[in-house]
Amino acid sequence: MSQAIEDRGDFFIMHNIVKEYQMGEEVATILKGVNLTINEGEYVSVLGPSGSGKSTLMNIIGCLDQPTSGEYILRNQWVDELDEKELSHIRSKEIGFIFQNSQMLPLLDAQKNVELPLIYAGVRPKERRERAAEMLEHVGLGDRRHHRPNQLSGGQQQRVAIARALVTNPTLLLADEPTGALDQKMGRQIMELFQELSDGGHTIVMITHDLNIAKHAKRVVHIIDGELTEHEGGELEA
Repeated sequence: MSQAIEDRGDFFIMHNIVKEYQMGEEVATILKGVNLTINEGEYVSVLGPSGSGKSTLMNIIGCLDQPTSGEYILRNQWVDELDEKELSHIRSKEIGFIFQNSQMLPLLDAQKNVELPLIYAGVRPKERRERAAEMLEHVGLGDRRHHRPNQLSGGQQQRVAIARALVTNPTLLLADEPTGALDQKMGRQIMELFQELSDGGHTIVMITHDLNIAKHAKRVVHIIDGELTEHEGGELEA
């Protein structure tokens, strides 16, 4: 079975993923047999309301949590066979995380914030500086490298967060409500940047409760009560 899956060349595959939590004497089933395949270079939104299971699914995709049962194969690796050191390597090298709030460190400028993942990865200072500067240029903030968070708008801070996620050259960008803390204008700018990243070949999974945001992706996976249905982005109506 493992060989058959690997030969398909998919970026990641989830098969019959179940996630349960013990709640006192009862068991709460959050994910109910989720099946999801994403190909390299795809841009996919996971759309669902609060309590639908989308955050739990995100945590499993990002190797932050393990399913109760089912199979998750990420780039030909069976995730349930990996130890914590291997999972940590995947999280730091393979996946770029982007959250609702930029989570910039307030005492560091944009350049230093983007360099942080490279420090943890042991990259030498000269290369760190060059790569961080390149990523800030890539997201349109080359002239804001030495600005601290309180000198940047919310949209600019989120661009710094995207640069930080990209600087390790991850194979997957995993975004959790990336426009949730922004106004409509800034949100549109961030979505335009995601489109550019998608056009450039990045694999993107975006978690959102907002239908208008979800529609920017080429595929939309709708999660309700721990179960998935799927649409093309343009098929959904606000």
